[in-house]
This record gives sequence, structure tokens and C-alpha cells, in this order.
Amino acid sequence: MRTRVHERVHNRPTDTAQGANEVAINEARRLEAQPDTQDGAQGATQSRATRGGVAVVGSLNMDLVARAPRQPRPGETLAGSAFAQVAGGKGGNQAVAAARLGARVAMIGCVGADANGELLRAGLLAEGIDCNALDTAPRAPTGVALIVVDDASQNAIVIVAGSNGEVTPASLARHEAELAGADVVVCQLETPPDTVHAALATARRLGKTTILNPAPATGPLPAEWLPLVDYLVPNELEAATLTGLPLVTPEDAARAAQALHHAGARNVLVTLGAQGVCALLGDGDPATSGGSDAAGAPAPVHWPAPKVTALDTTAAGDTFIGALAARLAAGEAPAQAIQFALRAASISVTRAGAQPSIPTLKDMER
Repeated sequence: MRTRVHERVHNRPTDTAQGANEVAINEARRLEAQPDTQDGAQGATQSRATRGGVAVVGSLNMDLVARAPRQPRPGETLAGSAFAQVAGGKGGNQAVAAARLGARVAMIGCVGADANGELLRAGLLAEGIDCNALDTAPRAPTGVALIVVDDASQNAIVIVAGSNGEVTPASLARHEAELAGADVVVCQLETPPDTVHAALATARRLGKTTILNPAPATGPLPAEWLPLVDYLVPNELEAATLTGLPLVTPEDAARAAQALHHAGARNVLVTLGAQGVCALLGDGDPATSGGSDAAGAPAPVHWPAPKVTALDTTAAGDTFIGALAARLAAGEAPAQAIQFALRAASISVTRAGAQPSIPTLKDMER
């Protein structure tokens, strides 16, 4: 039943009748009110007791996605070829990815008291995600993202935070039980900075593995954050923004990873789109990572991505992070978790939409 609800929420065309939305909203309320007797699509093959726990502190948006031949220039109007409204937000995407790929997931965030918020909650519940820490803001609207995807499968995104700005250190403190119950805690930068810092600090105090996706990046991270981060996962643009270094090639990514590691991040994974990932595993096995340089510092290694024909790259980074979190939470070695995450991301880019594109464990077995 939950899988069917997810299809209604995420895959409806934009001219869906209001009555269908009300059905999804009512189903969300019913699912949240009843005891959790299954864990979404993965429940039949993997029990709660054997799955690692992931807590995601982050954003939930309704994505408004337009396809166009290219990205518009300033002042230009382009004719688009398609439009869709789908569930998104980096926090929501990463939570869905972790859940579909085997983790027991709790979402810590906030939606508005509106139809978009109800639909986003319904989608998470349909995936078997714990929404006990998903608050509702009485006045702020649910966040939205305006996304243009071009014919080269590249995207440009503008986000309006809305209720995501209501995720505060105080609200996080109310939901510390969700952090305590996780093995891995995942954060991004689409919620207030003091909340991200509080989440990382609390996770460190509780002895959890932390993953920070520094997106959107607007400059260097505060120095006190990096020692709290076990896995820093920027893309190439974000890594350039964080370090001030030019980043065009995998060799450039290696230099950026080293700079971020020296600044305090234990492990740094710079995702490079179709080129794969540059990983500096500061606490990894030299036999499976990049070993050490002449000074004894860990050296980065480049893993290429599987070759696929990309349709939409919107959720690739979030899929990578959710998959990485799921595998690390299950106790897998970092190198194997990274390779799994690369495969999951490569599947996601062959499909349209954010959450609709994220693969399941069954997809990974094909």
C-alpha cells in the first residue's frame, strides 16, 4: 500500500485533480497515526533489526521542474518542453535514497501547514521513513525549488527555504532521540547554519558518524565545523567555493580534497559528475584508498563513474550521499560504500525527477 501512495504523491502529472491530492494527504495522516509495521519497499527483504540507522537533518522542498533546450541567459525567456512538480529538497532526497538502499531512516526537518507539506510527509511515510521529528511550521510555507533541466541534462536551481528556516537548534534538541538512535547523521546547508553546527556537534557527542554535504556553498566553512565532520562530500563547484582553488580536472579535485582534509575534515569525497569521485580517506585502509604521500599524509584516489546516458542529474549527488550513508550505517568499509554510491548515482541520472529517479536495492541487483 505504501508504495502505491508514493506513486500518487511523486509521479502525478501537474494537472492532477485536487481530489487526488486530498487522497494522498489523508493517507499520510493514516500512515502516521498507525504503528510502523513495515519499512517501506525494503521491509520485505531486510528487517529493522539488521539495518543501519541514518538520521537526516535537512530540507524538504516541492520541486518545480521545467525542461528547456538550454539554461536561459539574464533577461531571456525560453520555451520549455515539459514541467513536473515532484518531491525534493536535499534532506528529503538523501533520506529517500538511504531508505530505498537499505537503511532505517529518521527525517528531522520542517514543512509548512499546507498541501505541499502534507504531500511531502506522505511521500516520506510511503518510504517507511520515521517522521516523528518532522515538524510543521504554523506560518512559514513549505520550501520550494525552481529547477531548469537542459538538453545536456545539466540543471540550475533556485531554492526558497520557507519552513526549512524553522529547523532550529531548539527544535533539534527536542528530537535528540532520533539522532541517538542513528549510526550515521547526515546534514546539508539548506537549513540555518547554527542548526547544522548543532547537529554535527550533537552527533559527535553521541559518537555518531557524520556526513556533511556543503550545499549550497557560499564560501569557506567555519573552522570549528570541520573537526566534527567524518565525511565531507562537496561536488566540484562546492569544493572550489570552499577552498578558493580552481577545479576543472580530477587532479584539481585531489588538491581541493587535501586542502579540506588539512583544514580538519577526516575524509573528503569530491563528486565529479560523470567523472566519478575523488576520495581522500583519512582513516581508510591504504590498500583500498590512495595510500600516503611522501610526507605520510593520506593521498586521494580517483574512482571513475559507470558509463551511462544521462537524462537528468538533479538527484545524483543526493543519491550518492544517501547510498553512502546507508552502507556506512550497515558497517561497510568506506571504499566499498563509495563504489556502491557511485553505482546508485549512475542509475539515478538515467531517470527524470529528483526522488522518482532514486534507485532501490532491487534496481542495484539488476
